[in-house]
Amino acid sequence: MGVPTLAFVGCTGGAGTTRLTVETAATLARGGRSVAVIDAAFGTQGLATYVEGRLDADVTAVAVGDVPVDSALFEWDIDADGRVALCPAHAPFERLARAKSAGSAQTLERAIEEVAGRYDHVLLDVPPIASNQAVAAATTAQRRALVVPASRRGSDLLPRQQGRLRDIGAPASAVVATRVDGDDGDNSESVEDAAHTVPHIGPGAPRPLATDPDSDVAPTVAAMAEELLNVDLGLTFEDDGLFSR
Repeated sequence: MGVPTLAFVGCTGGAGTTRLTVETAATLARGGRSVAVIDAAFGTQGLATYVEGRLDADVTAVAVGDVPVDSALFEWDIDADGRVALCPAHAPFERLARAKSAGSAQTLERAIEEVAGRYDHVLLDVPPIASNQAVAAATTAQRRALVVPASRRGSDLLPRQQGRLRDIGAPASAVVATRVDGDDGDNSESVEDAAHTVPHIGPGAPRPLATDPDSDVAPTVAAMAEELLNVDLGLTFEDDGLFSR
């Protein structure tokens, strides 16, 4: 079945880590897999924007022990043969502060392991390594991909996050460059260590793009997912009139 858990760890804010995580989840679902996405980026709470309706429970409530993890999993309605459940962060500041404690991080680890036993894959949306919950998510995952924007700032910050992952005994399995060919002006540059590159996704792009095989994002994310998770999704994409893997 491949690697059960993969953490996408952002090298900096604005790297597109959340978007890459959900696009990967959609890709896996298109390949017929069941996927859970768990938000460890408590501060930005970007995953919550993908959930429609009221959020009565969230991952911080799970971390502080208020609710079981099943209460904070929300089905994402997308066009795919598989399924995706999202576990976002969406909480008042008081609970956010409690959820960042060492004890809450241990509870989060147990919740991730519980979910991993019931889904084909668990993807973790992780901020730069500087908090208990980020460390918990990164060390619980079987593999970690560092997400870095294709910019001078991204390249400058990459070694720091690579070092922090090594410090916690959870080295990066790969580096993924995002926002490639984006409009970053003089700051745009290639990321030398990147094993995978993902095209720039504009703020107005449909969510997700990966379910559209004609998008330029779909095949690149599929190739990345297959390698990072050691799976064969059997997806096809049209390339100059020919279908190819």
